[in-house]
Amino acid sequence: MAKTTPATLALGKAGVAFTLHTYDYDPAAGRVGLQAAESLGADPALVLKTLMAQVDGKPVCAVLASDQEVSMKKLAAVFGGKTAAMMKPADAERLTGYRVGGVSPFGQKRAVPTVVDEAALGHDRVFVNGGQRGLQAQLAPSDLIAATGAKVASIT
Repeated sequence: MAKTTPATLALGKAGVAFTLHTYDYDPAAGRVGLQAAESLGADPALVLKTLMAQVDGKPVCAVLASDQEVSMKKLAAVFGGKTAAMMKPADAERLTGYRVGGVSPFGQKRAVPTVVDEAALGHDRVFVNGGQRGLQAQLAPSDLIAATGAKVASIT
């Protein structure tokens, strides 16, 4: 497995301290984030998932704990919109340059507005996808927010 991805390059360029962790990705897993947490032996609240959505038809990125569900109403409100919906997987892959299951908020082909669920700030370090299936970057939530220029809000 390559450990150099657009995500890890973006983190390095931003001067973010992070550690990489690999795990056995299971393409048959119903919930990829929970499978990653289990494989890493980590609390699901510490393993954040990256979701690509649209607010009033415009792409956005939401980062939240793998054991939580995003509230579309709250997501739309964060970006001043009326409606939000999940992006189709093929559209998310085209926009980000990553395969579903390996989407990272860092180093996307086209940067989009990002929000990190405020619950992430309650932890010293969290895991975020490192830009490919089976690769997680562990870092401080404050670095996640700074490196993505993310808003922080309750989106669950």
